[in-house]
Amino acid sequence: MAIRNGGTSVEQHEEEACPQADDGWWSGRLHELWRVADTAQDVTGLADSVYDMLLRMPGVLAVVGTHWSGGLLHYLRSVTVSEPTPSFTEVEQSFADCIPGAPGDDPAVTVHEVSGLDGAMPHVQLLAAAGARSVAECAVLLAQGGWASFMVGTGDRAAADMTLRTRLKQVAEVMMACDRRIMARREDELRQVSDAFLAEASLQMDSSLDLERTVRRVARTAVPAVAEGCVLHLQLSGGLTSVASSHMDAGAQQWLGEVAAEDLWLKNVLQQVVEGEQGLVLQGDELEGGPFGPASSGAGRAVRALSVNPLTARGRALGTLTFLYHRVDIAEAASRFLADLADRAALAIDTSTLYEQRRRHMVSLQRHLLPSELPQVSGVTLSSAYEVGDVSLDVGGDFYDAVPGAQGGVTLLIGDVCGRGAEAAALTGLARHTLRTLLEDDSTPEHALERLNRALIREGTSRFVTALVAVLVPDRAGFSLRYWSAGHPAPLLRREDGAVEELAAHGDLLGVLEDIAYGSGSAHVAPGDALVLFTDGVTEARAADGTFFESCLRDVVAQQGAGEAKGFAERLAAAVVGFRTTGADDVAVLVAQAETEAVA
Repeated sequence: MAIRNGGTSVEQHEEEACPQADDGWWSGRLHELWRVADTAQDVTGLADSVYDMLLRMPGVLAVVGTHWSGGLLHYLRSVTVSEPTPSFTEVEQSFADCIPGAPGDDPAVTVHEVSGLDGAMPHVQLLAAAGARSVAECAVLLAQGGWASFMVGTGDRAAADMTLRTRLKQVAEVMMACDRRIMARREDELRQVSDAFLAEASLQMDSSLDLERTVRRVARTAVPAVAEGCVLHLQLSGGLTSVASSHMDAGAQQWLGEVAAEDLWLKNVLQQVVEGEQGLVLQGDELEGGPFGPASSGAGRAVRALSVNPLTARGRALGTLTFLYHRVDIAEAASRFLADLADRAALAIDTSTLYEQRRRHMVSLQRHLLPSELPQVSGVTLSSAYEVGDVSLDVGGDFYDAVPGAQGGVTLLIGDVCGRGAEAAALTGLARHTLRTLLEDDSTPEHALERLNRALIREGTSRFVTALVAVLVPDRAGFSLRYWSAGHPAPLLRREDGAVEELAAHGDLLGVLEDIAYGSGSAHVAPGDALVLFTDGVTEARAADGTFFESCLRDVVAQQGAGEAKGFAERLAAAVVGFRTTGADDVAVLVAQAETEAVA
């Protein structure tokens, strides 16, 4: 009695199928399969030919293919006598308790009775629905991980004879050889692409010494070029802390950030990697209990694999670099690539961290060379600003200070030591404290500058110093101004109506000649007027087109002086920083603005 399935009988199928003795038909098809396999770009491209060949064997009712990793069934591909057009079904379901482990290197064919198989398995249901009573199965390892299983369902056990089993094994061997060849070619391509990507990634990560910008670039460089998601954790004072994350799906970005910051399962995995100092890849059942994989909810369901690599540089554990994949094929070559990428990222991050630490130390030292705060002076509003300009992280030589007068008013001083570094910092401290101490002891500005010059000569330094001292003394209509310059840029006087005057003064540099002459001058500072002192980092700042800030300095002083007096210096310094694209000198600004009410 014929078994019927969808209107086609087993006898009708056998009439259409090739006779088992027709080895010429099979060998021709097998030869064609080898030829196609030799040029195939993807092993699934052989599936239609393979399934058609097997379905034409006498007594065959269905051919079912599956893809596994661990206990996770990823998909089914099938053809039946009634439905010869291939059908593809994504499953992504765990059957870890129902299947044996991975097959060996040599594919073997086994024959089962369908009635003796687990009826809850999707492929068993397909075979049973096709009317199959026996099934010949051959499982093969896949080069990218996991394995594939080919099952040929027959109407009875006799149809699963030696010829069918031999031909099924031959097909499996073709598929395995094709898979290995494709993976070898892909690994070679991956090495070439990886080398190019690593070179570009290194350039991107090394292009900034800013720590925050570096960690963001690490995450963004890898998505989606390497994986669908990336998370970066660093060892901070509170332990492993998420500092950057990126996901190719904008809708999943917030979710990934929350998982990276809060999920305990992920933190335990990361800690394991840090302590073991070795990367790991998790997929399939290994993702259970966490926010990733089919058993999870939300955006995490799409994640099929997770790789974590430690970030280690200069013998220090810095953190971890984690990648999320929506695919399963994380090959060994990819793991080596990720380890290399993590090493380069760690070096870039460590360099940025050391740079940031040195920058903070430098800024702290620089601030100690300046007054912690300016004095309160009746009738005058003082403001100051300092902007570090040198990317080499050497301490600059700019300084300023303000000394209140015993009878009211104030003496302002500003200067600049040539060069940068430890010697410049030492001379900066010497110059500022020498001038301040002498002026506090009622020395005249000429005497104070002369004493500083002799001190610099005694030091035997090859560096010179510029300085300017300005004395504001209250009178009935504001302040009278006297100033002395030792080679320092001329100050500006901004009038209340916005007009700007340059107070020309020349003079010799300090620390070069034993006998020097000072430039001096005088002016009147009316209520609302502002005296603006600055170092050459202001005038020599240069825009991209080569224009010096000096060319627009008066206009900017007029404009920025229209605001609140307390922030005048900060606004002027910010304008310089915003203007310059070249010029690495520091910027120091000191402003004294006479209050609008006349001082008695």
